[in-house]
Amino acid sequence: MSPRRSYDQYCSAARALDVVGDRWTLLIVRELLAGARRYTDLHADLPGVSTDVLASRLKDMERDGLATRRRLPPPGAANVYELTPRGRELLPVLQALGAWGQAELGERRPTDAVRAHWFALPLLRALDGEGLVEVRLEEGHFHLYVGAEEGPVYGDGPAPREPDAVLVLGADTCAAVARGEVSVTDAVRDGRITVTGDGAVAKALRET
Repeated sequence: MSPRRSYDQYCSAARALDVVGDRWTLLIVRELLAGARRYTDLHADLPGVSTDVLASRLKDMERDGLATRRRLPPPGAANVYELTPRGRELLPVLQALGAWGQAELGERRPTDAVRAHWFALPLLRALDGEGLVEVRLEEGHFHLYVGAEEGPVYGDGPAPREPDAVLVLGADTCAAVARGEVSVTDAVRDGRITVTGDGAVAKALRET
């Protein structure tokens, strides 16, 4: 475990950065917002992080009360990491950073990695109400727990039960939403997002 460093400033922002300001920490939080994840899954979805750095950050997050580690029962029999309630409180921080970073996103560069679920938080910012939403992209499917106050915020793959809404859209449209160039409601109105489902989220999107 790396020694804890501090800015030694009596300021809440500085204190927060003492805990989450190290490289990769907030991106690990982004991944753990999907719920419990194995180390190997985290490493696969954080391209560019070394195994040593990832292990060190996870230990730091355990020490600082942001994440916990537990052993899955058989037949899983693997260690998984998940956010504590304190760690989940970083969701609005990541949402604010994502909104601020829209202007920095630009077009995807040839060297940029991408995972379908990385669009989960931008879409979550754009949706109102409560419900389970399945998102279908050519690159993969993921689902969102819109309005959830506890538990996972999103997850990989199709929704685990009948979703309240299903959104089908192209990667270009999803990227445009992430960059703040188009709203979800405008994309639905223009036919760039197809909405199906009988839940409140689906009805609200179709009625805009």
